[in-house]
Amino acid sequence: MASRKIIIDTDPGQDDAFAILLALGSPELEVVGVTAVAGNVPVSKTEWNARRVLELGGRPDIRVAPGCSRPMVKALFTAEYVHGDSGLEGCDLPEPAMPTLDMHAIDFLIDRLMAEPEGEITLCPLGPLTNIAMAMVKEPRILGRIREIVLMGGGYFEGGNTTPAAEFNIFVDPHAAHVVFTSDVPLTMVPIDCTYKALMTPAWLEKLRALGTRTAREAAGMASFYQEYGNQKFGTDSYPLHDPCVIGYLLRPDLFQGRACHVEIETTSPTTLGMTVVDWWNVTKRPTNCHVLRDLDNPAFYALMLERIGRLP
Repeated sequence: MASRKIIIDTDPGQDDAFAILLALGSPELEVVGVTAVAGNVPVSKTEWNARRVLELGGRPDIRVAPGCSRPMVKALFTAEYVHGDSGLEGCDLPEPAMPTLDMHAIDFLIDRLMAEPEGEITLCPLGPLTNIAMAMVKEPRILGRIREIVLMGGGYFEGGNTTPAAEFNIFVDPHAAHVVFTSDVPLTMVPIDCTYKALMTPAWLEKLRALGTRTAREAAGMASFYQEYGNQKFGTDSYPLHDPCVIGYLLRPDLFQGRACHVEIETTSPTTLGMTVVDWWNVTKRPTNCHVLRDLDNPAFYALMLERIGRLP
C-alpha cells in the first residue's frame, strides 16, 4: 500500500516537534515537504526549529521552505511564554547543517500541489493558516488538487486558550482561517476540545525517556519544558500535546470521534476575534464544511507515539 503524501506546515513549538517526529517514524506517511510559518515564535525561528527537528529525526533530506512572517491582516502574536525564547526549549539540538529551501513556502505549496496528481497531497497545518491561505489566494487552482486539510486549531466547548473565545492558531491569523474554512477543500479540525484530552502523563514521559535513543531523550526534554507551563496553567501533572493529534488522526482515525459541522471564523468582533463557531447541533441547517473532532482514545494514541518515535535514531 502506497504511503499517504503529506506536507507539514508548522511553527515549532515542542508539540509541533512531536507531530513531525511521529510522522517521520510512520511508514504510512510520506513527508514530501515542510513549510514554516510565524506563530509560536517568528518565522526565522520556526524554520530553524523545523530543520533541527528533521535532522534529529534522521531526515535532513526533507527541505524546509520558510513562509509568511506575519498574518494576513493583523499584527503577529507569538507564544514564547509557552515555548520559551527559541520556541523549542528543553532540548540541546545543534545548529542545523541542512540549508533552507530557496523558495517561499507559498510557492512551494503551489508548485508541489500542481505537480502532483489531483487528490494526492494532504496538508497538515500545525500553526496559523497564513501560508495555506496565501497559497489559495495566489493560485486558486490548488483548491481542487488538495486531498484534505487536517489542521490543529480552534475550540468550541472548551472556549479558547489565548482569549476566552479563541484558540491560539486561529487567533493569530483569523483572516487566513476564514479563507481556508470557506475554500470547499475537505477539512478536518482537531480543536482543543479534542487535544485537551490527549494528556501526556509523567509515566508516559518516563517511558519515552527510557527508550534511550537520542531522539527520545531530546523529545523528552522538550516535553518536560512544555509540561512545566501546563502544570502551572492547569494545576495538574499532565499536559496535552496538541499538534501530534493531527498525525495521529491520519494514522489511526479509529482512535478519534467527531462529526461533520458548519464552522465559521469570527473576523470582526474585538471580543471574539478568532473564535471557531461550530454548529455542533446543526441549528442553522447550513451546509457542513468541516469534520470536527471532539474525543480520542488517549492510551492508544500515546502507545502509538511511543512506538513510532522509538523507531527514530
